[in-house]
Amino acid sequence: MGVYFDVIARVICFKLRNLAQNFSTMEVASINPWTLEEIERFETHSVEETDRIITAVNDRYSLWKKTSFEERTRLLHKVSDVLTSNNRKYAEHISLEMGKPIAEAIAEVEKCAWVCRYYADQSKTFLAPKVIETDASKSYVSYEPLGVIYAIMPWNFPFWQVFRFAAPTLMAGNTAILKHAPNVTRCALDIEEIFAEAGYPENAFRTLILDNDHASKVIEHPLVRAVSLTGSERAGVAVASTAGKMLKPSLLELGGSNAVIVLADADLDAAVDTGFRARFLNTGQSCIAGKRFMIATELYDAYIEKFKAKVEGLKFADPISGDANIGPLARVDLAEGIERQVDASIAQGAVLVLGGKRDGAKYTPTILRDVTPEMPAFGEETFGPVAPFIRIKDLDEAIELSNRSAFGLGVTICTGDAEAVLARVHDFEEGAVFINELVKSDPRLPFGGIKKSGYGRELAADGIHEFVNAKTVYVK
Repeated sequence: MGVYFDVIARVICFKLRNLAQNFSTMEVASINPWTLEEIERFETHSVEETDRIITAVNDRYSLWKKTSFEERTRLLHKVSDVLTSNNRKYAEHISLEMGKPIAEAIAEVEKCAWVCRYYADQSKTFLAPKVIETDASKSYVSYEPLGVIYAIMPWNFPFWQVFRFAAPTLMAGNTAILKHAPNVTRCALDIEEIFAEAGYPENAFRTLILDNDHASKVIEHPLVRAVSLTGSERAGVAVASTAGKMLKPSLLELGGSNAVIVLADADLDAAVDTGFRARFLNTGQSCIAGKRFMIATELYDAYIEKFKAKVEGLKFADPISGDANIGPLARVDLAEGIERQVDASIAQGAVLVLGGKRDGAKYTPTILRDVTPEMPAFGEETFGPVAPFIRIKDLDEAIELSNRSAFGLGVTICTGDAEAVLARVHDFEEGAVFINELVKSDPRLPFGGIKKSGYGRELAADGIHEFVNAKTVYVK
């Protein structure tokens, strides 16, 4: 009973403290990055509304954790069906709010349906008690839910980032609350609606519309048991600090500055195709995009020429029209940031091969050659359609340059001798090494990074184990 009254006291103190701060609601707006016109306005939740929602989600947890795997599986399969049946509708909202070409948006929705099917089918196996032989008559590990899990998610993959969190979290028996990026609020509400339409009980999954100050306060709420963030390094520091202060688990999936390494023995055309897809998917707005191109001297000039020809085939158009294969950046300030990085790198000696022009949130696909580690295009994360090229001698130099980054999310190596590269995988300071393929997230494989790319893993069995209590049971 002491623990129960302690929790109640903390809830009351939390409410009184926040009421005393007298936060008021405000509005956030969705802006179409192609036209820069306002799409829709949304009122943020007040502190009182936020507390009521969290309390309701926690109340639902007390019942949801008792549901069978069969029921959870049925409902998550239904979510997959809802996504697939309405993929065009949701894709249009993605394209309108953050500028992704509609074909890529549809593919994103379909990938969300896949991760739902995957966890619906695999979670019971992932969470089965693990029997361990000891001197006991019986000893095992039981995987049990934690409670209300809080997700803070970004705008670049507004559906995928949420569903790769939500599918394992709910299948584990937790309930979930989402604070999404303000510029994709319609997508956030769509996701809440999808779970409701699929038949999930009320308050199993809820969306909170919050500004950043309110968002950080939610971590402190005594009914919130853990937090998952996909976002910037700055946001990661803030979330980890608050979660650590409250002794709550956190998972951080942050930025990346992945190298695309092309060795002298690589198939040139295949390597160009891999690098092109790695850089320009989602207009380059991806943590796992290829952001630093390290090309062997023997292939350097030929690679850039073939790469340039593919880039020149990219077409700007209204993302929702179906004619575009590259879109604007999600906000004007993001395009301004890319412009600054490119201009500063050119001032330091990089050679502009193509692009380098901005119009509002639109930034032309850009190629820089003769980039060096001192330039922003190498040392900073370029979150947009910019491909900086660096000349390398061999794999040793590639490893040294690849590791000369604060980030450690992933690396792509294009080679004709995969076995030779496999022997050096341990030398890469990365969460993932992909040989002859771009780095990508796959529900069947754990996903995450090291260094300033964050900690913890999403997807696969590792992902569902992030937010469970691994309880040891011992019987003498």
